[in-house]
Amino acid sequence: MSTGNGNPATAIVVGVTPRQPDAVLLEAVSFAKAFDCRLVLAHVDASRFVVVENADGTVTSLPFDADLHDFDPEPADPEMEATAHRLLDDAGVPWELTQLAGDPARALGRLAESVSARAVVVGTRERGLRKGILEFFNGSVAAALAHRQARPVIVVPLAPTAGDDPLWDAAPGEPR
Repeated sequence: MSTGNGNPATAIVVGVTPRQPDAVLLEAVSFAKAFDCRLVLAHVDASRFVVVENADGTVTSLPFDADLHDFDPEPADPEMEATAHRLLDDAGVPWELTQLAGDPARALGRLAESVSARAVVVGTRERGLRKGILEFFNGSVAAALAHRQARPVIVVPLAPTAGDDPLWDAAPGEPR
């Protein structure tokens, strides 16, 4: 899964999600090239918890639902893997895709530590009242990363707002 001439001892970790805008990976590529690093793409399944954490940053996990006895690691989302190949195979940067489990900020931070990452790249959530409420209650992955680990966090804006636009969309008739 890798191409390019990056230094394998140094990485840029990038959080990826299904159907994520290409901008996150494209920005991560630019940072990987600037720092002569490989890219470690990580998808975190928050519906599973870590049972064993391996030295290479991979994990053995189980689903939170006790009725599901799935000891096999989740395979990478085929669409996410296809997007990675489309955007990264000719980018001149070595890369790999890994599956993690648990709290996204903690999982990305542990992975960054295990691969001696220069930085962690994540995208913002898309705008919208529901997305804003989810982020308020679940917390921002970028903010949690910035407070819980020692590496720089690069946040890629996915739907920036104009300076006078509200941060959350209000329903018609609601105050902004």
